[in-house]
Amino acid sequence: MAKYGGFGGFGGNNMQALMKQAQKMQEDALKAKEEVENSTHEGKASGGLVTVTVNGNGILKSLHIDPSVVDADDVEMLEDLIVAAYNQAAAEAENFKNEKMGSLGGLM
Repeated sequence: MAKYGGFGGFGGNNMQALMKQAQKMQEDALKAKEEVENSTHEGKASGGLVTVTVNGNGILKSLHIDPSVVDADDVEMLEDLIVAAYNQAAAEAENFKNEKMGSLGGLM
């Protein structure tokens, strides 16, 4: 007869503790994922003339363009400002996501 319980030496209490720990980790991962999805991050260009808001996954949620920056003869500048604002917001969202999800390893 084996000295230790089933599961390769893990007694019933140890297995229950491992299962409980795994369940807690999964709950923490789901909570972190929800926090990321519900977070918003803002990027601004040219002192706030262009403002972009993205969610934690980098999905564009809103875009504000100050009318003073709209110039039909210089659309390229406006495009550059939008890209800069978006990239700033997306980087912030990515950093937040890494902070929230990084400690969870590959759970999600």
